[in-house]
Amino acid sequence: MAFRLTGDCEQARLYLLVGILFISYLCVAIALPVVPVFVTRSLGLGNGWAGLGVGIAFLATILTRGYAGGLADSRGARLAVQCGLAFYVAGALISLAAGLSLRAPAAAFAILVVGRLLIGLGESLVAVGVIAWGIGLVGPARSGRVLALIGAAIYGALGLGGPVGLLLLDHLGFAGTMAVSAVLPLLGLAAIGSVPAVAAHPGRERPPLAAVIGRIWVHGLIVCLQGMGFAAIGSFFTLYFRGLGWDHAGLGLTAFGCGFVLVRLVFGHLPDRYGGLAVAVVSLAVEAIGQLLIWSAADPTVALIGAFMTGLGCSMIFPAMGREVVHLVAPHLRGTALGGFSAFQDLAYGLTGPLAGVLADRAGYGSVFLVGGVTAVCGFLIAVVLRRGKMVTVG
Repeated sequence: MAFRLTGDCEQARLYLLVGILFISYLCVAIALPVVPVFVTRSLGLGNGWAGLGVGIAFLATILTRGYAGGLADSRGARLAVQCGLAFYVAGALISLAAGLSLRAPAAAFAILVVGRLLIGLGESLVAVGVIAWGIGLVGPARSGRVLALIGAAIYGALGLGGPVGLLLLDHLGFAGTMAVSAVLPLLGLAAIGSVPAVAAHPGRERPPLAAVIGRIWVHGLIVCLQGMGFAAIGSFFTLYFRGLGWDHAGLGLTAFGCGFVLVRLVFGHLPDRYGGLAVAVVSLAVEAIGQLLIWSAADPTVALIGAFMTGLGCSMIFPAMGREVVHLVAPHLRGTALGGFSAFQDLAYGLTGPLAGVLADRAGYGSVFLVGGVTAVCGFLIAVVLRRGKMVTVG
């Protein structure tokens, strides 16, 4: 009975941590559909600049994942998360200043970039810190479930943040929207003290980050190829709908988020039960179908179904591959490995925004989702080959 009570307590703490992540991550989610509209409509800049405005945050995340993982390993996950939430607040407030500088579009965009960079740094620290914290609470044997719940919180926030962000933009303007998003991480900072810290691993010998990535890069590549589909929806679904004159543009991220969260909540146990590669193969096939549906859609309903299917497919790939990564490294390197692994997903988000913006200018918004479908197929093929190789090795 004591073991059962202990397990229930750990689960309750994990759910509290996930809830804090959800509220705080709305700061990131609200900005995703709002930044492209602000850059193109308010500042009068092109789609490439809009994609850069979104993607620059992910660049900062990529460059700081190793630092975030090392901080979580050596000084504790709680400190990493607290620092990340503080950067969220600072980034939102600086982005707010961009909304007050409309008479000088170039200066406003430069200010926005600074704010987005701080948001990206915050996301690196929060995401890696929460993952390490959650696994520390319940143990590596349930790492797939931890990653599934954390992803459900993140993408649930993305699904809610899309329409909320556009609604706030219509009623409060860009500066007002950023002011609201700055409050949300403060709520996380206020609540996070109630979650017990987990042990850090100071003083342990640590190989270079490149050596750690050398063990996990194939799993990271699969996540990178998967992430382009979500990045396409996050950056250009709203502009795609508005360019075609379709209503309900803000529901793209909602449809994606509903599919994503549904799979995470119902099937979050599958990577721990059946292995990450088996889950990834099926998931990537579903994502590819979703992206191609958006590309070929003749009406908004089909496009929204495609966004929903993309969410279904994307949902389990990160926890599936993350589970494999957790079991490839020693406990004192777990945060570092997960930081490097997460950087591959950030790479997809960071590259997709500006590159897809240039593609959209030349070939239309629909072409962005065709590329998303092709990259998902590539990830599917790599996962199939990797799984067959693993089965042969085990056999």
